[in-house]
Amino acid sequence: MAALASLAAYFFIIPTVQAAQSEWAHSEGGAIRIVADRLQPDGTIPAILDIRLQPGWKTYWLEPGASGIPPQVSIDPKDRVSVLGMRFPPPKSFGEGVDHYTGYDKSVAFPLLLESERKSGDLSLNISVFLGICKDICIPVQADLSLSLPEGTAENPLDRARIDDAVAALPEQPSETFKVKAASFDASGKRLRLSLVTPDASAEKPPELFLAGPRGFSFGKPEIISVANGAFDAEVPVRVPAKDGALKSGSVLLVVRSGKRSMETPLAFD
Repeated sequence: MAALASLAAYFFIIPTVQAAQSEWAHSEGGAIRIVADRLQPDGTIPAILDIRLQPGWKTYWLEPGASGIPPQVSIDPKDRVSVLGMRFPPPKSFGEGVDHYTGYDKSVAFPLLLESERKSGDLSLNISVFLGICKDICIPVQADLSLSLPEGTAENPLDRARIDDAVAALPEQPSETFKVKAASFDASGKRLRLSLVTPDASAEKPPELFLAGPRGFSFGKPEIISVANGAFDAEVPVRVPAKDGALKSGSVLLVVRSGKRSMETPLAFD
């Protein structure tokens, strides 16, 4: 990938309010919006960051690579609604070497979990989104989106279906047939070692591994050491920051794609 475009290429959009969907914020290569369900009795608000990509354009995963931009969502503190988390469907790998990055080459939706301090009443959200959309260059896109959730609003089946579909596309949780059997981090050798079980013993291609860790850490291309009957061992080179080069259990997120299935889990180190 070429270097990032100048920060002057940011797109700033302030759309108007439209029910449980924000307006689309358009930029070169795509458009973004927020879709939300009603305020739930526990104060949570199911929602998605909806990204529409034009053919040939891509956007990034949680750990995008050296030149990518991970998506970020924040809400004006005056709205008294917090972003508890954002989740991602399994990504793809693109490019090689320094041009390697991880993301999506088709339109995609990232589930958001929002939480309101108020359990009732009208809500008006002012949401800031920052992400990258790339083709020959990466374009940083910033959009200011507005969303209105009046109290007593009836559930919109189409909006709810969009949110449910985005959640259904997330990686599955570990199971007996799809899990990490062991994980360790060699700080001196800067290597992550994994032993896994996958559900497809007859797969022609080895499973794909995607990792995201704490700020300052990055992960090289995984090396599959051995594969036998759905089990495999892998090593991953780790680039560590100058200070605090230790990885703690639970600090690294692993996504494994095996055939048509994918699994997500934080790593617990031996």
